[in-house]
This record gives sequence, structure tokens and C-alpha cells, in this order.
Amino acid sequence: MMEIMLKAKIHMATVTEKEIEYEGSIGIDEEILELTGIKINEMVLVSDVNNGNRLTTYVIPEPRGSKKISLNGAAARLVEKGDRIIIMAFALYNPDEYPGPKVVIMNPDNSVKEIK
Repeated sequence: MMEIMLKAKIHMATVTEKEIEYEGSIGIDEEILELTGIKINEMVLVSDVNNGNRLTTYVIPEPRGSKKISLNGAAARLVEKGDRIIIMAFALYNPDEYPGPKVVIMNPDNSVKEIK
């Protein structure tokens, strides 16, 4: 039986931008995406640490090294610039193949604090 397990997590990233007049998604610096293995257009669950809101959306790339984390469209109404968020991606695994999640812990400026 396959199980849905945490594949990757970007922990305590800071929202740098929000744009309501956009078709939707979360923009993430390409460098951070590569560190986690999260892919462009992949579905992610976003949890706002400041207000408790949770939302599901898909990933679009932000320029490499920009440290941008942007929420767009309807999702932009659920966060504020400066909020700390957790971004989680999940995948299906057979129990014997699950390697555990790739976790990147962020500093408030969206530089990488630690990789687990």
C-alpha cells in the first residue's frame, strides 16, 4: 500500500511579496527549490505561522538568489508581507522506500539556516 508522506519542507520562510491581481500560486527562489527537490508546478501546502491560515497551491519559480517568497491570487489574502510560513510538499511512497523528508530551515531574511 502506498502512503502519502512528507517529501520536503521549507521551514520558517518569510513572505517577501503578495500580489492579489495574479492568477495564483506561490513563488519560491529557484535556489531554495533545488535544495528541497520541490518542483515547478508541484502542489504544496502552506501554513502561516503568524495567523494559522493554511492553503494549497502550486509552485512557480522566483529568480535564483532573490530570496523571494511570494503569494499570489487568492492566497495573497491569507498572508501578510513579513509573515513566517512553512511550505510542505508530499509524495506517495511504498513504506520500504520512504527516505524521509528534505528539510530546509530558513533565517528571517530567507537565507538558509540549516539543511536536514
